[in-house]
Amino acid sequence: MTPDDVLAEFRDAGALLEGHFVLSSGLHSGIFLQKMAIFSDPARTERLCRVLATVIRDTFGAIDIVVSPAIGGIVPGYETARHLGAKAIFVERDPGGPFMLRRGFSIPAGARAVIVEDIVTTGLSARECLASLSGEAGTVVGAACLIDRSGGRGEIGLPLASLVTLDIPAYPAHALPPELAAIPAVKPGSRVAAAP
Repeated sequence: MTPDDVLAEFRDAGALLEGHFVLSSGLHSGIFLQKMAIFSDPARTERLCRVLATVIRDTFGAIDIVVSPAIGGIVPGYETARHLGAKAIFVERDPGGPFMLRRGFSIPAGARAVIVEDIVTTGLSARECLASLSGEAGTVVGAACLIDRSGGRGEIGLPLASLVTLDIPAYPAHALPPELAAIPAVKPGSRVAAAP
């Protein structure tokens, strides 16, 4: 599956939106990738995550555990883990707190783990996920996502593999280009953004 094929999956699912959006990072953008339009379709999710599993295997080698940030990363993490023959676990937050492994999840000594995200914009969720795993005995070898919309600039602290790398501009609220400022902003994401 080529990057164009991946983007076609997003377009066909109605998951590639244009307008004025407030991203979960708090940044503003003219493009929003509504990944839940992908994840509500099991066949489409399976196709994309099967390819992501191949990219992970080719980039990082054998993987024992896939770790994803809740909530957005759980579906692609689980489906990618299935194709890797790995366990799927996730980190979650207590309200207002940092990510943490709960529910008896762990990365035991000798295990090789990878973080699987849906979309990377700034890398914040993946960084927070990685920080929460610092006390685990196993090794987190890398991170992967369906689409890296940072143009490769998202800082995670690990190598990042993706199906597509796009350079989609995102702006702080005080520095919007005039064409974006002229459109009312909507916030379709799930995480509460910081106040502008």
